Amino acid sequence: MSTSSAAPPAKPPMRDALVAAAFQLFLERGYEQTTVDDIVALAEVGRRSFFRYFPSKEDVVFPDHESCLADMTAFLAAGGGDEEPVRRVSDAARLVLRMYAENPAFSVQRYRLTRRVPGLRAYELSVVWRYERALAAYLRGRFAGRTDGTLRADVIAAAVVAAHNNALRSWLRSDGKGDAEAAVDHALGCVQTAFADAPARPAPSPFPPESPRPDDVVVLVARRDAPLWQVVRQFEAAQGESRGENTPAIQGTQCLYE
Repeated sequence: MSTSSAAPPAKPPMRDALVAAAFQLFLERGYEQTTVDDIVALAEVGRRSFFRYFPSKEDVVFPDHESCLADMTAFLAAGGGDEEPVRRVSDAARLVLRMYAENPAFSVQRYRLTRRVPGLRAYELSVVWRYERALAAYLRGRFAGRTDGTLRADVIAAAVVAAHNNALRSWLRSDGKGDAEAAVDHALGCVQTAFADAPARPAPSPFPPESPRPDDVVVLVARRDAPLWQVVRQFEAAQGESRGENTPAIQGTQCLYE
């Protein structure tokens, strides 16, 4: 008489196991208090395996952006010359949204972590800049015959990224609830209305209108040698003060309102 037993559950791919271990420790101990050695010990792999997938601890927080940037670049390169360029870069930006929407719980968790760790916020800004440069490079090629082609390309790329991120962050602040795709469609529709050769009417916003706020100007005064993360953190502190939040200031940097 033969007996059979259930096979043990398959282990997740090593890359996924490292990400899961890292975020478990970030939540339990805090980002700064967690080392690469802690992560590999929990994932039961060696340090060499960690650095095969991630050049640094910061990179494990953003494990999917490199592949998303590659997908965006390929998508733009595959476009034909007869496609409306602003619509094309708007569709490229939606690839980033889909990456976030595939795993809302992880995306919200990462958003909260980056809000607490200034170094990660600065790293995220560098990632956003790379997306913007990819969009601008495509648009520069499409607008090469215009006297203002470079300027137009850079302005539209910045507008697409700003519109996309405004809608994405609203969705993340709501803990991933609501229709993220509809929010981004509405935001990108505004960009197409402003810049496309054949303007598209913006989709209706899925969110109620925000309460009007008085216009204000934030002036940051920082030491010349202040690191980027410190300046970013102080700007966020200024934004928090304008909303009535209690965000600690950083020594050596000053905020002024006009």
